[in-house]
Amino acid sequence: MVKEEAQKRTEQLRSELEYHNHRYYVLDDPSITDGEYDALMRELTGLEAEYPEFADPNSPTRRVGAAPLDEFQSVPHKVPMLSLQNAMTEEEVRDFDKRVRKLLGTDSVEYVMEVKIDGLAVELVYVNGVFTLGSTRGDGYVGEDVTQNLRTIRAIPMRLTGGGRPVPERLEVRGEVYMGKKEFLDLNGHRELTGEPLFANPRNAASGSIRQLDPKITAGRKLNIFCYAAGQVSGAAFQTHMEFLEALRKWGFRVNPYIKACNTLDELFDRYHYIHRIREEIPYEIDGTVIKVNRTDYQADLGTVSRSPRWAIAFKFEAQEEQTVIEGIEVSVGRTGALTPVAILRPVAVGGVEVSRATLHNEDEIGRKDIRVGDAVIVTRAGDVIPEVVRVIDAGRPGRSFPFRMPPQCPVCGEDVVRPPGEAIRRCVNISCPAQIKGRIEHFASKRAMDIDGLGTKLVEQLVDKGVIRDVSDLYYLDKHALADMERMAERSAQNIIDAIDASKRRPFARFIYGLGIRHVGEHISDLLAERFGDMDTLMAAETEMLLAVPEIGPEAAGSITSFFHDPKNRETLRRILGAGVEPEFRESGGKKLEGLTFVFTGALGSMSRDEARKRVEELGGKTASSVSKKVSYVVTGGEAGSKLDKAGQLGIKTITEQEFLKLLAG
Repeated sequence: MVKEEAQKRTEQLRSELEYHNHRYYVLDDPSITDGEYDALMRELTGLEAEYPEFADPNSPTRRVGAAPLDEFQSVPHKVPMLSLQNAMTEEEVRDFDKRVRKLLGTDSVEYVMEVKIDGLAVELVYVNGVFTLGSTRGDGYVGEDVTQNLRTIRAIPMRLTGGGRPVPERLEVRGEVYMGKKEFLDLNGHRELTGEPLFANPRNAASGSIRQLDPKITAGRKLNIFCYAAGQVSGAAFQTHMEFLEALRKWGFRVNPYIKACNTLDELFDRYHYIHRIREEIPYEIDGTVIKVNRTDYQADLGTVSRSPRWAIAFKFEAQEEQTVIEGIEVSVGRTGALTPVAILRPVAVGGVEVSRATLHNEDEIGRKDIRVGDAVIVTRAGDVIPEVVRVIDAGRPGRSFPFRMPPQCPVCGEDVVRPPGEAIRRCVNISCPAQIKGRIEHFASKRAMDIDGLGTKLVEQLVDKGVIRDVSDLYYLDKHALADMERMAERSAQNIIDAIDASKRRPFARFIYGLGIRHVGEHISDLLAERFGDMDTLMAAETEMLLAVPEIGPEAAGSITSFFHDPKNRETLRRILGAGVEPEFRESGGKKLEGLTFVFTGALGSMSRDEARKRVEELGGKTASSVSKKVSYVVTGGEAGSKLDKAGQLGIKTITEQEFLKLLAG
């Protein structure tokens, strides 16, 4: 393909992909299959890698996340992003309406009611229809530049379409970034699986995701947005707020479907109660409604007071709290072995949902609130999702009650539990504990660990639920016939999984260690352990002092490692794994072409993901690192290389292009 043709095809592909993004993420009406979309994306990725001179920061390929930032830059808002005053009752809304009509000198005002989404407010700036800047609300006057992270949200258009209305020279659009209820639960489920702290509610999850220095983390969080307000606009004018919202739709923005114009207070209240009734059916969190004066000239006349507009008010939902009684306290065991006390409640309806169980978090939290069986308590639903006990009503405590004590053994498998120093959570470290086994098997089989292709969540659940496998070691004793009996599993598919299990028997030692799912032992620590101890027998025999002698391994990780390998059931599971013919590949000096070399990657690679590149390096005897130091041999630079490139220059470390890296792999 000649250069001119390549440029034309690149522009055509970007246009097609943005069109399909809009159909899928904004209109919820896709016109091609996922496979067809992926094929277009692969073609564009290949062209951009071959012709880097055609680079475009707003290309659809950049939505997967650009290079990490060192810090966020401050962004002043040309028009302040003000907060809203709250109304909690109909009477307060009536007072708001009286003030508005009195200030305007009119008997009636048309309002617009919107749902109040519980997320993170942001501002999007477009110059001549092109997305150029995105920022958080901050203090209302100065926010943070999160442009790279906002580019990963596919519902945000990178270029505006005309839609029958001219695009302004400069357009500032305000919106709310949020995480849906299902996406929130999925994210917390994954974080529980990997031993990461859980988010308290969808709003915290959305806020934490947008404020990641690494956009690739944001890209994996499945965020969405609704746009609802204007900042500075040059080259367009609107007579009403509803007209502005319609213009947003035409330009390609996602606008909430529950917006309605209301001419009277009765219409506003009817709409408010309707939204309240369907609240649980809405797939994202809302905590009320917003009432706005519709006419923009009226908005200008009303102006602002303090840090709030006079022409809008938030009509909030009442707090969803109820009183009930704790009838018992049970201890559940999560997929990472964490023991969590759970209150068994006298059933009570909270926000339209019957609640009979509520998390008590950990024993320190129980002690702080002095929660006991028989107590009368106030219960809420954190983020309208997770029931929890807010406080005890002291007057309701029975005469004889006793403080709660956590059990010293796992209530599922009976093994002794540990509470590491400085942590609030007790854990079961038995690798074969039935409460943890599904998550442990998924982690063991994941691509970054033993890479058993085809062994996904649903199949693991079937195998465990039907008693075919009871711990990780059972994977290596599976036969094709047992697999073929699972739902939607043909004989050929079963054989493919058996072949993948056999292939996993020769993975690098570091990946085997990582696959064991030892708390505080990620990929980097696994690399250090594999390099320092060399084989499984030596690692299993290592005492805490020996582990602490390894640079970058601290007391938490060392304690977790020794607890894991001292557990008799874990040692038996490892014996069965190794007895099935699993032979981790131990590094031997001088054996492979990248032996002794360490690589760091910066920027987006065009031919493979960073995980694939890391895997290739390890297969050839080399190592990878996440940061630049004097121990690094090469820094591989991709598109939009970040601060690691500057650090390499300061330390005199050789930088190579992706093409040069591929030649190293091939040579």
